[in-house]
Amino acid sequence: MNPSKSSRLPAPGAEEREHSDRLLQRLREEIASHGPMPFSQYMERCLYMPGLGYYSAGATKFGEAGDFVTAPELGPLFARCVAKVVEPVLEMLGETADFLELGGGSGAFAEAVLLALHAENAAPHRYLILEPSADLRERQHERLAAALPPALFAGVQWLDRPPEEDWQGVLFANEVIDALPTTRFSMRDGEVYEEYVALDGEGRLMRTDRPADALVSGAVRHVERDIETEFADSYRSEILPQLPYWMQAVAASLTSGIMLFIDYGYVRREFYQPGRTDGTLMAHYRHHAHNDPLYLPGLNDLTASVDFTALAEAGNQAGFGVAAYLPQAHFLIAAGLQEVFEQAYTETDDEATRYRLSQQVKRLTLPDQMGERFQAMVFARGMDMVPLPADLLAADQGERL
Repeated sequence: MNPSKSSRLPAPGAEEREHSDRLLQRLREEIASHGPMPFSQYMERCLYMPGLGYYSAGATKFGEAGDFVTAPELGPLFARCVAKVVEPVLEMLGETADFLELGGGSGAFAEAVLLALHAENAAPHRYLILEPSADLRERQHERLAAALPPALFAGVQWLDRPPEEDWQGVLFANEVIDALPTTRFSMRDGEVYEEYVALDGEGRLMRTDRPADALVSGAVRHVERDIETEFADSYRSEILPQLPYWMQAVAASLTSGIMLFIDYGYVRREFYQPGRTDGTLMAHYRHHAHNDPLYLPGLNDLTASVDFTALAEAGNQAGFGVAAYLPQAHFLIAAGLQEVFEQAYTETDDEATRYRLSQQVKRLTLPDQMGERFQAMVFARGMDMVPLPADLLAADQGERL
């Protein structure tokens, strides 16, 4: 990172820098022993290495005190809208229907959606949270134990891996796909190269390119065929060749029900625009976004936007059909955001709370906030009919995929 860019970021404290240096030393040792590592492996280490990775260590990630704010952290309106969408599905599937959340964050979503479903006597049989981070799991446990009625909390379970037994219900993932370790590719003389992280002569991390293997090259060629365009030389972007395998792993045992993915991203033709020559990879550090993933490893959230066409393909390959695809603003409005907001507004006389509710709606729906940058995709399998709101189905933009 050049000095002017790093100087615009908040300076890390001594403890933070020591933490990053410990991860950096582990990365150096691994690269020295085994050679340059694919960028996807570097990203996986930076986010998930036990005790040192961004999501595995103890710092606050979510909310105003962390590095970024997700929709559930803004307040309960987002989760209450999701509850209104999934409630008829849970009801149709019956009393054994479960709710599985991938990556529970701070626990804010689980708290709000469970209380909303409980208020309608529609709580799932079990609320499952697939959470790889022991630190986040502990925080979620504390929050939900304090916030939920004991009988409701008793139905919450944490998982280390996706359910192996067949189940039915709802799978929900908010800002999960963007944090999957992504492959970075580039083009040179018409050939596909993969980005690696190596060491320079002074032991500093640097990025370098190597000829891509068959899996990465095949995934890139598939995209080129689909968008009917060959990538120009020096074009660089991200791709998730492992996405179909990941989807099969998390969703194979869901025999009937829906999956709801909400994330920031684009349909494929928009993702791989000719002008977007350096992809979508971003690092987030204390509410500052920058584009140097090698800066302070372990202290930054690393993310890449989602190719929703690839997500649809992965869902199809896992046996699901796309029931709806639309921007987050359209999804929330169709789910009943106006009604949810008005109910919350009339439940309080506190003007500060009412102001925060109004701000939530703006952040969630305005095009320059989350409304258009975030997309919602609903998959379904094993149901004779999918009881989604009529307004949601009317707003479907699946033809854009």
